[in-house]
Amino acid sequence: MSEPRIPLFSTGEIPEKQREVFERIITGPRKALVGPLRAALHNPELADRWQALGQVLRYETSLPAKLNELAILVTGRHWNSELEWTIHAQEARSAGLDPEIISAIRACQVPKFNDEDEMWVYEYSRDLLSRGQVEDDTHRAIFTRWGEAGVVELTAVIGYYSMVAMTLNAHRIPLPDDVAPELNSNESGLTRLPSAISRQ
Repeated sequence: MSEPRIPLFSTGEIPEKQREVFERIITGPRKALVGPLRAALHNPELADRWQALGQVLRYETSLPAKLNELAILVTGRHWNSELEWTIHAQEARSAGLDPEIISAIRACQVPKFNDEDEMWVYEYSRDLLSRGQVEDDTHRAIFTRWGEAGVVELTAVIGYYSMVAMTLNAHRIPLPDDVAPELNSNESGLTRLPSAISRQ
């Protein structure tokens, strides 16, 4: 991977101005300074608000964890973000998402869903990312399952992780040294994932 385009703080060299927010990051559910927060930390107020929003959208939505991770994977694949994909492929497996679904998304193939909830989260995510809109039946399927809060949260997850992916890509934020890349995509630009629904 290319070298990062901006200086990145190492754990042992956090300036005083960034120290307080750094402590909040490493004592929260993330436990470490990784990914886009390494860039955001250049503006401590931005980093603090970023980590608080990210904590809600990653750990505190009404969606089951595996479905939240599914939406993040669709987003990471759309933006071809190696770090986002690799970290969240691991998280998705830990949350119980079928590894074959992960492999299919990585290969830009329609996953074989045995669970309609997974299919609708996939479809909502890829539809919003590829068109900037969501079909009525897709929106209704999410709304019916998780209500107003769920459909708002899912949309926010997709938007937030798009911001994450853009930050990672723009500044070439590297994976942690002990993590091997899993996406290994040579594609540049955006990926349009195929629909899981046949529409006449």
